Amino acid sequence: MRIAIFGNTYREVILSHIRQVVDCLRRHEVTFLFDKQLYDFADPALHLGRERVEIIDTDRFAADLALSIGGDGTFLTTASRVGDKRIPILGINLGRLGFLADVADPDIPKALEAFMRHDCLIEERTLLRVETSDGTPLDYPHALNEVAVLKQDSSSMISIDTSVNGEMVHTYMADGLLVSTPTGSTAYSMSVGGPILVPQVQGFVLSPVSSHSLNVRPLLIPDSWCIDLEVHSRNGHYLVSVDGRSRVMEQSTRLHISKADYTIRMVKQQGYTFFDTLKNKLMWGVDKRNG
Repeated sequence: MRIAIFGNTYREVILSHIRQVVDCLRRHEVTFLFDKQLYDFADPALHLGRERVEIIDTDRFAADLALSIGGDGTFLTTASRVGDKRIPILGINLGRLGFLADVADPDIPKALEAFMRHDCLIEERTLLRVETSDGTPLDYPHALNEVAVLKQDSSSMISIDTSVNGEMVHTYMADGLLVSTPTGSTAYSMSVGGPILVPQVQGFVLSPVSSHSLNVRPLLIPDSWCIDLEVHSRNGHYLVSVDGRSRVMEQSTRLHISKADYTIRMVKQQGYTFFDTLKNKLMWGVDKRNG
C-alpha cells in the first residue's frame, strides 16, 4: 500500500503526529510518499530515512491514501494536490476547528487501522470549477469549499452581474459574492449568513458579502447549473479566491463557474454523522443557558 503524507510545516507539533503515523503503519507493507517540503522539515528530527520512503515534489504521484496533517486549510491544499486522482483523503487535525480534518490526536491509530481493514466510510464531495473569459490561468481552478469574488481594496464596493444558466438573476452591490459547495457551506459562506447544507445536497449557494441591500438573501441552486459573473469596480480590478488561493483580476475578465467533472473522496470513521460534527465543532443547536 502507498500512503502519501502532506502537512503544515509551520508548527513543530506535527512531528509527533508524523511519528505516530509512521510507527502505526510500519508493521504493514506500506510505502510512504512524503511531500518534499514536509520531508525536509521532518527528517532531521525524526530520522525517517529513505527505506520504503519516496519523495514527491510535483502532483504526479499515485497512492492508496492521502493523509492531511494540519487544519482545514491544509486539507484544502491536500485536496488540490490530489486533484482528480480519486485518492481518498484522511484529515488529521492540528488546527483549531478541524471540520474537514476531523481525526484528533488520540484517534490516529484507530483511524489508520480502520482504513487498513477497509472499515471506514468514503464520502464523495462536489467541487467547483472556475474558467476565465480571457484565459487568465489560475493555479488550480477547482474549489472544495468556495469561489469568492471580492473587492480588491477597502474603499468601495463592487457590482457583480450574476447570470445562472444564461439568465440574468441579479446585480449584487456588495463587498463580494461567494459561490459555495455543500462542503463550503460551513466555512466562509456560513460566516456571511449562508445556509448550512448537508454534504449530500446537490446544490451550490450564492451568498453576498456585506450586501448593500437588506432584501438580498443567499440563493441555493442545483449544482447542474452554471454561473457567470461579470464584475465592475471603481479601480478596474477585483480579487478572486479559489479555496483561499487568491489572484487579482482585471474587471474585463468574466468568470464561468460550474460543477467539476470529478469529486474529492473523504475518509470518515464508522459512526460519523454530519450533525454530530455540527454540534461538536460549531456548537450547533447547543443551549448554554442554565436550568
